[in-house]
Amino acid sequence: MSRVFLTRHGQASFLQPDYDRLSAIGEVQARQLGEYWVQRKLIFRRVGVGPRVRQVETARLVGEAYQKAGVQFPEPVIMPEFDEYQGDAVLAKSLPELLENDKEIQMLHAAFQNSSNTRELHRNFQKLFAKIIGDWVAGGIVVPGVETWLEFCARVNLGISQFVSQSRSGEQSVIFTSGGPIAVAMQRALDLSPQNTLQVTWMSRNCSYSEFIFSSDRFTLSTFNAFPHLDDPTMLTYR
Repeated sequence: MSRVFLTRHGQASFLQPDYDRLSAIGEVQARQLGEYWVQRKLIFRRVGVGPRVRQVETARLVGEAYQKAGVQFPEPVIMPEFDEYQGDAVLAKSLPELLENDKEIQMLHAAFQNSSNTRELHRNFQKLFAKIIGDWVAGGIVVPGVETWLEFCARVNLGISQFVSQSRSGEQSVIFTSGGPIAVAMQRALDLSPQNTLQVTWMSRNCSYSEFIFSSDRFTLSTFNAFPHLDDPTMLTYR
């Protein structure tokens, strides 16, 4: 049996002009993860990483913690299959029409725009985003030119199959990715419905890791959403 750790990126720059970069908190989260794994003497034979800047930077900072301790950390290999689903594009392209025709979306959007503080802003955005993405996953929203939920799941599953097929028996490896691909891995291990899989995407904390045990004919969940390295409450984030 082999093990792979699917690790969510550190906190990105939520509601900033360039979301796809780590925030200052995200950088600290990644360094703490690397230091924790070094202390636990966790050695990886292979390191995969999705193509997004936030994913790549998380892998880089974890690797720097290993290098600082004099411990080998393999060169990360970019794996496009572990990119996140195109939620931002779904939101941006579907929102104008929804604001014209959907009263619930109108109310959620108004609450978001009228948020009085950062915490409320985050909470109201999540409600709006979850509603639209939930309808998209269910097939109620179709966005031309954007990868569908089914296509996204097929892509991630292809990546998992390719990664598993290239593994040696008993090896440990890690893939730095996002909440969506981790949820698809959960779906693969637990046979979740599409809507339950979507719910899992909201649960992964930034820079948490989920461990899967696998062989040629088995892919099993061992640990989900672990973050023992983040013992400071200010480091516990979802976005």
